[in-house]
Amino acid sequence: MKLRQWQSDCIALALKQYQNNHHHFLALATPGSGKTLMASELADQLLKSNLVDLVICFSPSSIVSQDFSESLQLTTQERFDGLIGAKGRSLTYQSLQYLDANFWQLFNKFRVFVIFDEIHHCAGSNLDNANAWGEQIILNIQDKAEYTLALTGTPWRSDAAPIVLSNYIHPSNKISCDYVYGLTEAITDDVCRVPQIIAVDNNNISVVDDLETKTFTSFKSLLSETSVPYQEIIENEAVIKYVISSAQKKLKTIRKKNSDAAGLIVASSVEHAKQISTLMKTCFDEDSVVVTYKEAEPTSIIQQFRYAKTKWIISVGMISEGTNIPRLQICCHLTNIKTEMHFRQILGRILRMTSSKNQEAILYMPAEPKLLEYAYRVKQDVPFEADVVKFEKIKAIDSEGIEDKELSLVAFDKKKPVRPLVEMGFGGLDSFGEGIEQPDLFNVDEPIEEHFLTNSYERVVNVYGRFQQESIALGLSELR
Repeated sequence: MKLRQWQSDCIALALKQYQNNHHHFLALATPGSGKTLMASELADQLLKSNLVDLVICFSPSSIVSQDFSESLQLTTQERFDGLIGAKGRSLTYQSLQYLDANFWQLFNKFRVFVIFDEIHHCAGSNLDNANAWGEQIILNIQDKAEYTLALTGTPWRSDAAPIVLSNYIHPSNKISCDYVYGLTEAITDDVCRVPQIIAVDNNNISVVDDLETKTFTSFKSLLSETSVPYQEIIENEAVIKYVISSAQKKLKTIRKKNSDAAGLIVASSVEHAKQISTLMKTCFDEDSVVVTYKEAEPTSIIQQFRYAKTKWIISVGMISEGTNIPRLQICCHLTNIKTEMHFRQILGRILRMTSSKNQEAILYMPAEPKLLEYAYRVKQDVPFEADVVKFEKIKAIDSEGIEDKELSLVAFDKKKPVRPLVEMGFGGLDSFGEGIEQPDLFNVDEPIEEHFLTNSYERVVNVYGRFQQESIALGLSELR
């Protein structure tokens, strides 16, 4: 496969540093730009140059680990199943804690090249501040691997802990990368799509409790002035219906040119995912695939969706970093994780450029202040200014398409329990209609993955008034 220019440049620089006795290389490349292929090609060149004997890769999830294994096998024409004769194996970070002494002996007997995908999951500049995965890397890999390659698309951690194997620049305390390929460069090189972000807001909100009634004109004011959690917004049935309605209409338009285009909905919990799936079917007659840590074979589900024609997949923690589904072009951010790292990683799922005629990439989200802050920072990465921000208001209309002020009226119920009842005006919703017998040199049983998004709230939120849609249409000028 022909390499992109940035991939060739990054490989050349890494080889030069390795030859100059620098054993670690950190590459920052924006999500969706092709880090897996670059790393696989670098591994192939190291093997063919007889600079290393084995290649081991660690990734944050089983689906990404499998993708890396396939990429390494295709690029090197060698096996990566960990059996006799194999050139290595691809594992998850979760397996680090289960690797025994026989595995770590490989680093004493062979020259090992280790690839760390999305290295920001592994924290620690020393054993005192390391997390479980970072500790294993410091103890068993840091000074024992022949060469290491760390990859990231988001070079920071939500807890501000130092990333393992990394150097930081003082006094700014910013991470020092050996190679950087950002979203600006990726868009300029037609490697990534221009993102568009749609922020959905509500301008008619009332919070009713036993003592008083308060009204709010935005999610920002609701969240800042009350104890109502963001979780209630993303679980709100009317919010879900509106976001899905807008997203499915856009996907329908895109599929006129790209018949296999698909959408991803990122939910906050298993129950939340089921709620969304049910609403999609009952209100819009849209089928969807649900993939969570509770599924027996989540990796298989994702693989099947990758090559299918199904429109929608709803995920709880299973499709984020590094998951490659090029046909994704629409994403609904309905998760309660509000970190910039997670936001960027989710957005990256729809930015991978393909050969399709339509290259739009649209993310829908509630207009939560932190998410808006991240969105505007994404905007700054877009290398042109034409039609960068667009605002639209969705009016409350009746069944005949006429604006009706009464549809925005809010009903109050002061007999509700201590927990507030949030009511938002919304109109026009009625129309929404692995046992291998061969000896395994890389002896490790992968643990069952669980994601931390396992809790859901059971709250009743009545919504039926008027929504406002704020489009942060990043680079709405015609895509090249």
